Amino acid sequence: MNPRERLLTALDHREPDRVPFDLGSTQVTGIHMVAYRHLRQALGLPPVQARLCDHIQQLALPDEDVLERLGVDVRGLFPLNSHTPPPTPPLRDGKHVGVLEEDDEGWVYHDEWGITYRRPKPDGLYFTITQVPLGDPQLSVRDIERHAWPDMADPQRIAGLRELAERYRAAGYAVVLKSPFAGIFEMAQRIVGMENCLTMMAAEPKLAEALFDKLLELKLAFWEMALPRLADPSSGSGQAMIDVVAEFDDYGTQTSLLISPRMFRQLLKPRLKVLFERIRQLAPQAKRFFHSCGNVRPLLPDFIEVGVEILNPVHIRAAGMEPTALKRDFGDALVFWGGGVDTQDVLPHGTPQEVRDDVRRNIEALAPGGGFVFSAVHNIQPDVPPQNLIAMWEALQEYGAL
Repeated sequence: MNPRERLLTALDHREPDRVPFDLGSTQVTGIHMVAYRHLRQALGLPPVQARLCDHIQQLALPDEDVLERLGVDVRGLFPLNSHTPPPTPPLRDGKHVGVLEEDDEGWVYHDEWGITYRRPKPDGLYFTITQVPLGDPQLSVRDIERHAWPDMADPQRIAGLRELAERYRAAGYAVVLKSPFAGIFEMAQRIVGMENCLTMMAAEPKLAEALFDKLLELKLAFWEMALPRLADPSSGSGQAMIDVVAEFDDYGTQTSLLISPRMFRQLLKPRLKVLFERIRQLAPQAKRFFHSCGNVRPLLPDFIEVGVEILNPVHIRAAGMEPTALKRDFGDALVFWGGGVDTQDVLPHGTPQEVRDDVRRNIEALAPGGGFVFSAVHNIQPDVPPQNLIAMWEALQEYGAL
């Protein structure tokens, strides 16, 4: 099997020749630039200036020599957005997706949403939000309407991605296209602040709905612009050149949900249903990937109902997310993408043998019958020893042959 055939077989809930492997196709299956630099060295590859696919999280865009050496089956497309490393070309109206400044304490970044981030000197590992644009607790619907929202329908956001998708497809790789911004719930928190967002949802649901509707409108504008432009003319039916469409949000904590299932079903689920149904109409052959960290087990039937086909991650250390039980209860309806190795404790702090044992357990739980794509639970962080990354990969080679 070539890499694309391998991935599509797994996504069809059939066993491929081996478990497909993803590293870096999205900003939730990636690797921090520090860990990436150490990995290259451990693989005996020459040092390079790491390119970033997400400068807020400082995630490296893995180079082709690494992807080929490790047998990574998936390639990602990253639309122009506020996490794209600056400097970036201006959009159609001359507005930049973000402006990076430097002062004595570090780097300050102002993005196209009006959010301000800071990364401290000399060696801060990430950017952190320090100011939100609509943080006034007395926010009104009119304030939401009058905010300077970014233009998500600008075709420049996907400039060059069609050619990249064609190149990946010709080389036999599966292709993922990610959403240009975070999920409706998460992005709302970035716009108004987490405390304000949760208070609105409880005390002023109509105001929260106005904000969620605006974010849904922006997501639909992007997909309605992007997916037709990435259609494959050779298919004869307007099918997209991409195999997986990735959307993201975060509803879970280590032990429970951030909001109640009732609140999710009232305020967010209807909008997710609209979003995924429109994506299905625009790209019916593409599988629908949805990311949410934490214990989201209570919401999995809802995810399936709105059209989610792939769950990322399998947050194996969170309550309710035990891999064997998830496979038993939801493995016929959901593909599990992630959960190959624990990124919170085992990968950064375990021995290489503990890493191998964790990989074996998770593959044995999730891979039988297909429906599993191997990646770490979440992004590989800078404190992960390179020998543990090599142990992870070696264990995948040993236990991932089906």
